[in-house]
Amino acid sequence: MTLENLIMMLVRWGHLLFGITWIGMLYYFNFVQGGYFKAASPEGLKDAKAKLAPSALWWFRWGAMFTFLTGLILFGRIHANGQLNGYIVVASVLATVMFLNVWLVIWPNQKIALGIVPGDAPAAGAKALLASRTNALFSGPMAFGMLAGPHFIGSAAAYGYPSPTMGWWLVLLIVAALEANALFGKQGPITTVKGVIGSSMVLTAVVIGILETL
Repeated sequence: MTLENLIMMLVRWGHLLFGITWIGMLYYFNFVQGGYFKAASPEGLKDAKAKLAPSALWWFRWGAMFTFLTGLILFGRIHANGQLNGYIVVASVLATVMFLNVWLVIWPNQKIALGIVPGDAPAAGAKALLASRTNALFSGPMAFGMLAGPHFIGSAAAYGYPSPTMGWWLVLLIVAALEANALFGKQGPITTVKGVIGSSMVLTAVVIGILETL
């Protein structure tokens, strides 16, 4: 194994570990902590907001940061080797949007919601929740695209330097619309845990269908 291959193997390993941390914490917030906060006693809720949530958010945001940074290195290697395809492009865009949501929407608003900095806590909490739910929505097609890039058999998975297709642009338009809703809209069907899981699976199927047919 050459030094370059060893370094890239370590980058892929780190990308996986950081990604597990990031998405694991994302699912914890959406599927576990939110339900507990609704059912907790006032004393338990106060203690969790003061101690548990800030610690979990530290792992969450820095997991996102290092997943993104190692992902940039891997994307550059894939591009340099002529292995770019529609699945990788869409998955990378989704991951980048999710990363930006963490640092520019979720974390700033969570600081207000948890009382770390002053502000309108209920409004900030609602903004953070919608962005977090949207990240959970994006996580399904993002993970599928990352895995499908080098393995999925189909026209959209052909290696090389393919020109963007109508399918690429349509998927990215859908992503842009969903992100606009995350910033300015309402939760809709992703309000509930079942709703966001089901919506993520539907979005994954839609992305696959578009990339394979357009």
